[in-house]
Amino acid sequence: MKLFHSINDFQSTKKTILTLGTFDGVHIGHKKILERITQNTENGKYESLVLTFFPHPRMVLQEKSEIKLLNTIAEKTKLLEATGIENLVIHPFNESFSRLTAEEFVHSILVNQFHIQKIIIGHDHRFGRNRTANIDDLIAFGAEYGFEVEQISAQEIQDVSVSSTKIRKALNEGNMDLANEYLGYSYFLTGEVVKGKQLGRTIGFPTANIKIEEEYKLIPKVGVYVVKALIGDKEVFGMMNIGYNPTVNGQNQTIEVNLFDFDADIYGETIEVSLLQYLREEQKFGSLDLLKAQLNQDKKEALAFVSQL
Repeated sequence: MKLFHSINDFQSTKKTILTLGTFDGVHIGHKKILERITQNTENGKYESLVLTFFPHPRMVLQEKSEIKLLNTIAEKTKLLEATGIENLVIHPFNESFSRLTAEEFVHSILVNQFHIQKIIIGHDHRFGRNRTANIDDLIAFGAEYGFEVEQISAQEIQDVSVSSTKIRKALNEGNMDLANEYLGYSYFLTGEVVKGKQLGRTIGFPTANIKIEEEYKLIPKVGVYVVKALIGDKEVFGMMNIGYNPTVNGQNQTIEVNLFDFDADIYGETIEVSLLQYLREEQKFGSLDLLKAQLNQDKKEALAFVSQL
């Protein structure tokens, strides 16, 4: 997949079949659209293209927006590449760009820059200044400028409409079954392994502390999870605590992973941790011995879950 960091950087001698949107989560609804894009370019006559934006438009246009995103840019890029898309354009979103009228956007970007043959979009797509243009406007532009418009209905995407908003809600509630069903994969966190207080080591549960640089990344509900870590090309199961370590009066939120049957030194490495199941709320225990007893029970439950996979 070719990656471009601006609309103006894109160049191709072929016409494109494209779609556009924020694609936060690259969930099963998005994949319906992306599959249609790649199906339309299988003969090699056209090139597939996805146009997305960063920062998320709500971060720019809503003064007090505290939206948390399901993917970092690197994660979204990885997920989109796995769909077989040939070209990904991640364009910087700013107020100037948001002021483009629908016709300016269609003429200068879709037609002149991307040489559009066809656009495939979801049923509810809106675009242009103040998001005033809709599918009917796009069809009219297609007739004027000579490109096709294909709309994917809500029913095609799923009987229950999948949205990034619903996935965020499920993650904030610790409902991993629903979140992962909507995503079509297990929600994951990507971060660097850094040194923590190393308390877990003293009670037989050493942990890898994960530091996530991107403040906009959604961290799910505080609590204990069954996880699968990808370390290089090795998959390792374990359990993870997202929380504040109340038993030892912790103040800051940490993300700590205890990996089963794994003792390699991975400080400084970047690992990917997939959240498979929510086990329990974070608790404050009266002693480290009580905490250790609970961790043993958590591990037992986690291993039972993993054995069913």
